[in-house]
Amino acid sequence: MTHTVNGHTSRRFTPAADEPVISLDKAPAGARLVDPVELVDVDEIEGEVLAEPVDQPDTGLDVGWIAERRARLDAAPRVVPLWLRDRDQFADNVAFVAAWYGREAAFHGVRAPLYVARLWSGAPRGAYKAGRKWFRWVTDAEARPVEAKAALGDPDTWTRFVTVQSRRTGPRRRLTLVVGVPVVLLVTLAAILLPTWMLTAGAAAVLSVLGWVGKDPDRPIVSRYVAVRLQRRLDSNEVETALEAIGVKGSVDWAAPIQVDGPGWLAELDLPGATTAAMVLEKREKLAAAMRRPISTLWPEGDRTAHPGRLRIWVAREDPAKAPRRLWPLMREGQADVFGPLPFGFDPRGNLVEITLMYSNLLVGGIPGSGKTSCALAIVLGVALDPTARLDVFELKGSGDLDSVRPVCHQYVSGDDDDDLTAALEGLRAGIAEQKRRAEFIKGLPASETAEGRRVTRALVEKYPEADLGPRVIVIDEVQELFTSAEHKDEAADLATRLIKKGRAYGVILILLTQNPDAASLPTSVASSVGTRLCLAVMDWRANNNVLGTGAHERGLRATDISASEQGTGILARGREGVTVRAAFIKQTEAEEIGRRALALRIAAGTLTGEAAGETVNDGERTTIVDDLRAVWPAGQDTMHSWELVQALAAYKPDRYGDWLPEGLDELDEAEQKAARSASATMLTNALKPYGVTTRQINKRGAGGGAKGVRWDDLAAVDGT
Repeated sequence: MTHTVNGHTSRRFTPAADEPVISLDKAPAGARLVDPVELVDVDEIEGEVLAEPVDQPDTGLDVGWIAERRARLDAAPRVVPLWLRDRDQFADNVAFVAAWYGREAAFHGVRAPLYVARLWSGAPRGAYKAGRKWFRWVTDAEARPVEAKAALGDPDTWTRFVTVQSRRTGPRRRLTLVVGVPVVLLVTLAAILLPTWMLTAGAAAVLSVLGWVGKDPDRPIVSRYVAVRLQRRLDSNEVETALEAIGVKGSVDWAAPIQVDGPGWLAELDLPGATTAAMVLEKREKLAAAMRRPISTLWPEGDRTAHPGRLRIWVAREDPAKAPRRLWPLMREGQADVFGPLPFGFDPRGNLVEITLMYSNLLVGGIPGSGKTSCALAIVLGVALDPTARLDVFELKGSGDLDSVRPVCHQYVSGDDDDDLTAALEGLRAGIAEQKRRAEFIKGLPASETAEGRRVTRALVEKYPEADLGPRVIVIDEVQELFTSAEHKDEAADLATRLIKKGRAYGVILILLTQNPDAASLPTSVASSVGTRLCLAVMDWRANNNVLGTGAHERGLRATDISASEQGTGILARGREGVTVRAAFIKQTEAEEIGRRALALRIAAGTLTGEAAGETVNDGERTTIVDDLRAVWPAGQDTMHSWELVQALAAYKPDRYGDWLPEGLDELDEAEQKAARSASATMLTNALKPYGVTTRQINKRGAGGGAKGVRWDDLAAVDGT
């Protein structure tokens, strides 16, 4: 049990039953009572045992106080605001202000003649108002009602009133004559003696003054300039009221003052009780409704580096969906490096977001109309501008969206026919073969040249140009066509999974884009292996997690909150963290110009290969595994064991079937060899399933990794042969 003494809590241990207990209020006279705070070690005092205090006393300016302030220093407001310290933000703000006032000046400059006409049209009314006011002042018209009332009452009062009025109006009449006569004379002389331009300027000035006097308050002379509708400034009352409206009860603790953050405002606060930021993220649409702001201007996010209850709300000054587009950094000039980050798009704050493809792979998913083409262009054009990167594109929709990079592609396929799907499958097989070739080359290098690990680096590419180690990027758009094909889906999933896992270290990069990110169209083995993911607008949490990974929706990475109208906007994630990004919009005409620039770079570097160099990458003779088995089948044999067929296929087409053979088979013991051969036989079984050919039990010697095999009659029956 515990008790508190002098504000400090201590644990109290009850002595054994046979030990005497002396109450503190019955202690002998002169006995010293020990405050538990003084206890450091466990002591026995008058039959009681008191432990060390649970809560340490506050001793003032001790090390704990310094450590606490040191921790708070990082979170303290900066002396100079971020938009002044960050060069990009400062330049962006200066450009915005200049553009704003420049357009405003142009707007009013064009309408200046209209403003003059409106001003002068009020001159007659102004002259009437000025003359009427002067006349009423000279005659003291304001006093006439009082004079009439006085005449009906006391005659003496009226007499005194008239006397006072005469004293007031007399000087006014004389002043009118003194001023009016000279003015008339001066105007007459000016009309006779002054040049025309001076008369015109004087008349314009008089008309302007009279027009200003006679302007209609309900019809302003100058039109209101509204180039873009800016959002009202964010304040704490608005945030707290909105949170309460969506069900967050209790007072919030502000972690920092609301501050300008780029083209908007940032609010950081700690939610009350056990409320987490994820709970608020689920209600982003309701939060926007409560704040009466467009949902595209409101971007709440958690801050897991602090704690799950820390919420950051960023509100844009102007609607990003209606803001002028930001140009892709490589739109006009420059080249890219696939070994480094490639420019891709912009976050809601307008900051550039880059994608690093090297040593990773990319999966892009979203519903139709979510802007997948914009994302694809920003990615493949970046790769095209690296003259050392080989680009293979398989656009399985046939729309020609990526035709702009065709002049630089080693292989370019556009269509959704069987031949196009087979070509994409061949591309995956070629990627596996290239990965194995590079792995053998890297393995043979001395350790001094692979200090960064056994992987392809820019230094190796430049040192061994004959080895052709430049990045090799394979892009498959509408990959669901391949993964749902009854003929190719099993092999495609297997090849893609292995290429994703093994190819990245050797510079073989796979980019997959799909508009059907569901479990049937996107195999789990593929989706779970990709390192970099971009999820555009999706319909439900299942599709969201298929693209971004298991639990992404629960962690706050919610592409379900993105509208399909926000084309090209999605969640870009690498690992468990993600950022909202909008792909840089590139028009097709601009993409074609960039493609021509990429072609010029490759011609200058001498790196054109394949179809771009006029070579025939695929001559149209696309054989199936059934055709290949027929080609290697020994004459006179009715049956063949699977292991024997795998060996024959690997020898016949090593680029296609070489990886079916287990590596280092001779170094394995008998049981491991049997298991490896059985695995190879299983690959053959899976590859034959789409053609209706099944492996059967073969009672024949030389079974190797098992007694299953293929019958010639089954092969001959395919396609009616």
